[in-house]
Amino acid sequence: MKTKFLLIATFMAIAFFISCDSTDKTTDATTTASSTDQVTLDSKIDASIDDVSNIVEDQFSMKQSATGKSSEKMTSMLPACAVVTWTYTDGTFTGTIDFGTEGCTLQNGNVVKGKITLTFSGNFTTPEQTITYSFDQFYHNDKKVQGSKTITRALKSTELLAAVHPVFTCTVDMTVTIEDASVYTRTGNRVKEMVEGYDTIGSWEDNVFLVTGTGTTTKPNGDTWSSTIKTPLHYVMACKKPFPVSGTVLKVKNGVETLVDYGNGECDNLASVTTGGVTTTIELKK
Repeated sequence: MKTKFLLIATFMAIAFFISCDSTDKTTDATTTASSTDQVTLDSKIDASIDDVSNIVEDQFSMKQSATGKSSEKMTSMLPACAVVTWTYTDGTFTGTIDFGTEGCTLQNGNVVKGKITLTFSGNFTTPEQTITYSFDQFYHNDKKVQGSKTITRALKSTELLAAVHPVFTCTVDMTVTIEDASVYTRTGNRVKEMVEGYDTIGSWEDNVFLVTGTGTTTKPNGDTWSSTIKTPLHYVMACKKPFPVSGTVLKVKNGVETLVDYGNGECDNLASVTTGGVTTTIELKK
């Protein structure tokens, strides 16, 4: 009889441990899937915000170059279908970039439509320039982008590059409505440094940027997660893809940490996502 009870107890213990192990694996799989979905969504929002920043910075540089009567002609990154108009009132430039209602395709393949309006001072001799911009029915790959953003541009030396170079400090407070009509809010600050290409204003494609900063994304149900760039994100304009070619970002949601690694410099749309010791390779979306 004792042997019978001992066998029953042993089987129950084995069943318990198998059940716990199965539950843990299911939880790990669920957590990993949730993290990769979150990173994929973030990549869509990031692509929208990054393209808008590039467009605004490009137009600021175009106007600065034209006003400064530079001997080197600058080529804009904008497609031919974009219509740009400028006014100058009381020392302030106001520009409207109209991509139309059908949409224009950028060099990196993203499609934009609607309008972006930007303003900044016409005094280009100051050490810093503040650029503000807003949106009018602006869509990026069918995602509606709203809100406002401020960029402070300065020429200075930093820890990332000793030579004096353009540094863009961005304040973000925007909402992005994705294809299923869900509205996501993104707030934060990013520092974007042009570490290559700043001495050849005539070309956009030789520009290389390093980006640092933090941000918070809020879902429609109120859930939030934070993103902190741990190693600078490396963007290469000649790559013509709206994703970093290297760098890491730490994302935290409900105490769960996820590390996103964008690789070792390859021009692709892949990233490694690590949650709870489990690493998955995903395709980033735009």
